[in-house]
Amino acid sequence: MRAILSGVAALLLPFSIYAADSKKAPGPESIIKSKELSLVRVNVTGQGYDFIRPWQKKAPFSKRALGAVLPHGRVLVTADLVANQNYVELERAESGDKTAANVSVVDYEANLAVIEPADKQFLNGLKPLELAMDTVVGDRLAAWQLESTGALVVTEGLVTTIQMTRYPADVGQFLTYRISIPMQYRDNSYTVPLVKNNKLAALLLRFDPRSQVLDAIPAPIIAHFLKEADSQNYRGFPSAGFGFFPTRDPELRRFADEPAKTGGVYVTSVDPDSSAAKAGLQVGDIVTAVGNNQLDENGNYVDPLYGKLEFTNLITARSFAGDTLQLHVLRAGKPMQVNLTLEHRAPQDYVIAPYSFDQPPSYAVVGGLIFEELSRQYLREWGPNWQKEAPQRFVYFDRFQSELFPEGNRRVVIMSQVLPANTTIGYDDYSYLTVQKVNGREIRSLKDLTEALKQPVDGFLKIETAEDPKQLELDAAQVQAEAQELQQTYDLPALQRID
Repeated sequence: MRAILSGVAALLLPFSIYAADSKKAPGPESIIKSKELSLVRVNVTGQGYDFIRPWQKKAPFSKRALGAVLPHGRVLVTADLVANQNYVELERAESGDKTAANVSVVDYEANLAVIEPADKQFLNGLKPLELAMDTVVGDRLAAWQLESTGALVVTEGLVTTIQMTRYPADVGQFLTYRISIPMQYRDNSYTVPLVKNNKLAALLLRFDPRSQVLDAIPAPIIAHFLKEADSQNYRGFPSAGFGFFPTRDPELRRFADEPAKTGGVYVTSVDPDSSAAKAGLQVGDIVTAVGNNQLDENGNYVDPLYGKLEFTNLITARSFAGDTLQLHVLRAGKPMQVNLTLEHRAPQDYVIAPYSFDQPPSYAVVGGLIFEELSRQYLREWGPNWQKEAPQRFVYFDRFQSELFPEGNRRVVIMSQVLPANTTIGYDDYSYLTVQKVNGREIRSLKDLTEALKQPVDGFLKIETAEDPKQLELDAAQVQAEAQELQQTYDLPALQRID
C-alpha cells in the first residue's frame, strides 16, 4: 500500500486500502475489512419516460453505485440513482451475495432515497454509519469507493466552501459542501459516500473532473430527510414560496422606503397558494430577519457552525413542514411581523411541474396533433443546455411562471408536434404552440382539452393558439373516422393518457 502523505500533498494523491492485505501499516483512515464495510453495492435497472413521444419509454438503463448502510436495515443512496427504476438490487462487496430491494422513501428535491433489502438479514454484520454533523470549512473528508475486486479506495479532499446551491431537481436551494478532491471514476461512482472519522458526512451530488471540485449533499440535509422518513407520512422539505433580491443597491432601498443600513432582502415574487401567500407576504416587502436571525443586505445570517450563510438554510434544513417562522418585515418603511407556516410544495402544485419521475406523462393525440402539459421534464429533453436549446417561449413560461400565472391552479397545454395524417394536411410544420381555447372553451389542463373536443363547432374542432397560426381547424367527423388507422400507423398504445 502506498504511504499516506502528510500536509497538502495528501489532498492530491488518491490511495487504496485493500482489506485482504492486513500486513500493511495502517494510515489515518483505519484499515477496514470488507465484511465490516458500511457500504453495499446497489444495482439498478429501469426505463425513463420519453416526453417528446409521451406514449413510449426510452431505452432501458442500468446503473451501479454504492449505498451507505444505515441503522434499522436501511441503505442511503441518491434519488437520481433510483429514478424511473424497475428493479433494485443490493450486493455485498466482500461476498457478491445479492438480494432484491425496495425504494421505501425518495425525495427528488433533496436528491436522497432510502432503500430496504427484501431479505431483512442481508445487512447483518455491516456496521451502520452514524452521521457527522459538525463538518466545517477546512475539514478533510474521505470519498469511499470500491474497486471491482471489492477493495476499498479512499480519496481525501478539503472542504473549501459551505453554501446554498440548487440540486438537480432545481427546486429551492439546499445546503451544500464544496470539496477540492482528485477523485477518479469507478463503476460505482454514481453514489459516493464522503466520510469524516468513519462517520457519514455527505453524499456526492456532482463532480467536475477538470477542476476536481465536488459538491456534496451534507449530513444536516441527510438528517432532515431521515427524520421525515421515519414518520408515517413523508412531508418533504418545506419552502417559503417567495422570490427575493439583495438590497445592496441604494436606489432599491430608497424605492422600498428602507432606512439606511437595515439589511434584508427585497421580495420580488410570491408564489400562488404558497406559505408566503397564505401568510400575507407581499411583493415589495423587505424581509430583515427570520426569527432571531438578522439578515444582511445579501440575505445572509450568521450561522453558529458555518458563519455567514444564506437565510434559506433556516427554511430548508433547520425547519420542517408544519413549523411556523416569524419573519420581520418592512412594508413601505414600516416594521411588521409575518408568521409563516411552512409547507412542502409538491410538483403537481406548480403551474409547470419542476420534475416528473416514476410516472408516465399525460398526452392526447387528436387527428395527428399531439397535445401535452408543459413541464420542466419536457424541456429537459433538449439536454443539459435546455435553457438555451429548448423553445424559448416555454423556457420563459417555466422561469417566470409565478408572475405569468399568479392565479395558479392550472397547467399550460401545448401542441408539441404534428404526426402527418390526412386530417393534418397543411399543418405539418407547426409545433411548440400554446393552446388557449378549444371550441371556444378556455383550456387550463389537458383534461379541459379532451372535454372541449367532445363539443365540435359547426362540425369542426377549433384549436386557438397564442402563436401563429392562431387557430387550427380539424374536421371532427374525419378525425373520428380515421382515429383507429392513425393509431395503427404510428403504433400508438392509446390515443390519450390523461392523469
